This record gives sequence, C-alpha cells and structure tokens, in this order.
Amino acid sequence: MLEQGLKDGAKVFGLATGSTPETLYQELNKSNVDFTNSISVNLDEYVGLGKEDKQSYSYFMNDRLFDTKPFKENYLPDGKASDLDKECEKYNEIIAKNPIDIQILGIGQNGHIGFNEPGTNFDVETQVVDLTESTINANKKYFDNIEEVPSQALSMGIGSIMKSKKIVLIAYGLEKSDAIKNMIEGSVTKDVPASVLQKHNDVTVIIDKDAASKLSIFMVLPFQQI
Repeated sequence: MLEQGLKDGAKVFGLATGSTPETLYQELNKSNVDFTNSISVNLDEYVGLGKEDKQSYSYFMNDRLFDTKPFKENYLPDGKASDLDKECEKYNEIIAKNPIDIQILGIGQNGHIGFNEPGTNFDVETQVVDLTESTINANKKYFDNIEEVPSQALSMGIGSIMKSKKIVLIAYGLEKSDAIKNMIEGSVTKDVPASVLQKHNDVTVIIDKDAASKLSIFMVLPFQQI
C-alpha cells in the first residue's frame, strides 16, 4: 500500500509509533521501498523527552525505520521545547506546508488516535495532551517503571489527521477489539476519537482476527503488502 502510494505520487507520510506499526517498519526495512525523496511527519512526542532519550519517539523512529530507510526530511514535535504552545503552532505550520498523503494510525484501547484522548474536539490541531491512566498503563512497558512514563505529550490533532488524503489504521489483538467495534459500528462521538474516521472518504483498516472479533460482521481478506 505504501509502495503503491509512492508509485502514485505520494510524497508526505504521516507516521505512528508504539508496538502496532513495528511490524510494518520491519517489513519496510526489508523491502526495496525508497523514501529518499519523501517527507515524514510524526503524530506525537512525549513532553520532556529529547532525541537522545531512548524512550522518546524520535529515538524510536530512528531506531525502527529512519536509520535503515532515510527520508529527505523527518518532522517530529520537540518534546523538550521551552514553549509548548509555540511548538504546537510551529508543528501546525509544518503540517500545513507538507499536506499528508498517507497517514498511518494505531488505535488506543480507549479509542484514541495519536494521543487525542476521549473528549477531544474533532477540529483540534496540534496540542499538549494530558495522558489518561489507561494510556500511561499501556505505555509503561517501554519504561523501567510507571513513574517514568510522561504524563503529557504533544500530539497532532484530530483536525490535522482528518486532512490527510488517505488514512491507514492498523490494530492487532483482543485488547483492541472494543475500540475497533466502537470505531466501526458505533456512533461518531468524542468519547471514541477514532469514530470520526467514519467521516473520512479514504480509510483502510488493517486488523487481525482478534481485533475484529467483536464486530458484527467481518471478512478475512488475503494478505496485502503494505
């Protein structure tokens, strides 16, 4: 799908972090896909962590993808910015100058996309987010102890995500099954941020049987190279 996107002229890729896209990045690293003329714009970064911090998303992206598959430009929010409001404005300008052709998304157990937690307005742009307890607990596996998990993040807003030309959401495992059901079969509500994707005209959802297990109807399709 990403390779086809490149062939079709996609230049700007919105990228996600966390365990969900890791298999995607592993496959890209083994492929012949060439991103050297492409631009990446990441969804988020922890407040308080810099590029040198191993738990930062900047470090994650370099380690999992960029060191093997370099892009022309890589953009991530600066978690160490002294003025977070100005950093949000700066990131909004970056997104405006680099409209996203294909946005990769994961989904939180509570239905968040990016770090846009339940209750987030659908038109919001880059913002400072207070992470919920469930999100902190889901991410504690990347830290030595839960006290080290940042309580805030800079996140691309739902309004910015929805401007992407194409969105690809990936989810694996039983723990994501409620979120997937609510996203696809529930009403569009701020209580489930991902439900707003029902209003986008080009969304591909890639899930395994466990993540799909609570859907009323689902179809298993042949594997497609993404």
